[in-house]
Amino acid sequence: MPQLSFFRIFLIAIICFSSLLFASPNFFYGTVDKKLNNPTQTSSWPDFLPSTLVKLGLDLRGGVYMLLEVKTDDVIREKFDFLWTDVRSSLVKKRKELGSIRRIDTSGDQLKIEIGKSENIDFAIKEIDKFNSSTELFSSRWSGSVQKDLLDISSLDNIITITFSDEQKRTLEKQVIEQSLEIIRRRVDETGTREPTIQRQGRKRVLVQVPGLGSSEELIALLGKTAKLTFNEVVSIDSNSNFPAKLDEIVVGSEQNNDLFYLLKKRPVVSGENLTNAQPSFDENGLPAVSFNFNPSAALKFGNYTKDNIGSPFAIVLDNEVISAPTIRSHIPGGSGIITGNFSVEESNRLAILLRSGALPAEIEVLELRTIGPELGRDSINAGKLAALVGGLLVLTFMWLSYGLFGIFANVALMLNIILVMALLSILGATLTLPGIAGIVLTIGMAVDANVLVFERIKEEIKKNSTIYNSIKIGYEKALSSIVDANVTTMIAAIILFFFGSGPIKGFSVTLGLGIITSVFTALLITRLFIDLYILFYKPKVLRV
Repeated sequence: MPQLSFFRIFLIAIICFSSLLFASPNFFYGTVDKKLNNPTQTSSWPDFLPSTLVKLGLDLRGGVYMLLEVKTDDVIREKFDFLWTDVRSSLVKKRKELGSIRRIDTSGDQLKIEIGKSENIDFAIKEIDKFNSSTELFSSRWSGSVQKDLLDISSLDNIITITFSDEQKRTLEKQVIEQSLEIIRRRVDETGTREPTIQRQGRKRVLVQVPGLGSSEELIALLGKTAKLTFNEVVSIDSNSNFPAKLDEIVVGSEQNNDLFYLLKKRPVVSGENLTNAQPSFDENGLPAVSFNFNPSAALKFGNYTKDNIGSPFAIVLDNEVISAPTIRSHIPGGSGIITGNFSVEESNRLAILLRSGALPAEIEVLELRTIGPELGRDSINAGKLAALVGGLLVLTFMWLSYGLFGIFANVALMLNIILVMALLSILGATLTLPGIAGIVLTIGMAVDANVLVFERIKEEIKKNSTIYNSIKIGYEKALSSIVDANVTTMIAAIILFFFGSGPIKGFSVTLGLGIITSVFTALLITRLFIDLYILFYKPKVLRV
């Protein structure tokens, strides 16, 4: 007779009960989802029950699909502009030895400098080579340690050509893409959107999928803005844009007044990278604004500047437009301030999100944009439900007709198997896609495979006139190796699909892998428990399988 331990029964019961508990929110998806999205509203779903749902992918829930391209060339061009400013300031001090110093217009991936005295070209190269270790040029909060000797400097006659080495170009490109991914992720997360997919695609492209977002305009407004914030010294203000700008100065228009232009120092006093926080607020007149705080080093620099420039205007520049130019009325030592402008409440909130998340290192271009309605996802879910229902009923009927009472045991284990898969998807926070539903349907078929192997082995032992208990015991023992081999090989395929696939392929591999684990558990433990309980309490003299 089978020996049943209390611990075994208790463990299986706890696992099954817990699975049912964690899977239950998915059977009331609309109610639970409404509670998660509006936690302040009353809901019929009890607070003491789990409220973790299976995440639905873009193809099931609908949402926005965007394919973006990061213009990394802009970063290289900007670095060469800063390099030219610094190099010129250094070479001008040696004008006696070098003569005239002039930049030659070229493409953005190189810097060409012409000097008057070609016989001192080596001296000029030696001066420029000092910038190979420029911390400002090669390091940032995203790049880590400073790298050296990453400028390629060559000369022909009296012209010096400066380019980035291939290694530095790859490093810069990688840094820009990684920074862009992180900032895009921050911006999307700040909106409270759940389950976004943000991943690199190719060298310069980023894929963004936001399930549940009804409008693409909201996402474009959030991601399409570089949000490069700088605080610049104002040299002059005029209604004419034809300022006689020096090399270290730039002309910037006003966001609020198209007829107003500012002549600013090119190098900012502080920048948005130094912000530690930004929150929507209101100014002294009760109008929407954005309050901000700097880190300690920037706070000190900002405080010293305001102390030395009381009574002077101070430009706040966002994406090459002056959004505000307040006059410094007093010393601001705390490293905090407020950005005012003609904002609405929504605009101030969006600007705060952009500033908190950080500026994109380069402009992004939308290559592809699709808005997927929830109707398509609803149709897919209904089709998946129908496929699972039809497939499940056919499997249940086949097992019942083929194996009688043992088939019913297998059918109960199969239903528990589906509940286990749903519970694991909820607990792990996995995303269910349309191929994932196909994986669940496949799991329904695979779940009974182990039971079929066991039952056929038991039949063979009964034909040998073995006792009922020995037939069951030997049947499970002989079928074990076949069950393990079949499921291990399938699991290997699922793991490969997960690590090397992407998007929907991963969704399929996740449900398939979880289905394999739960199938083995239900076949070897739950079905066996039902059989052992049946033998123990009913003590049949003839076993019909």
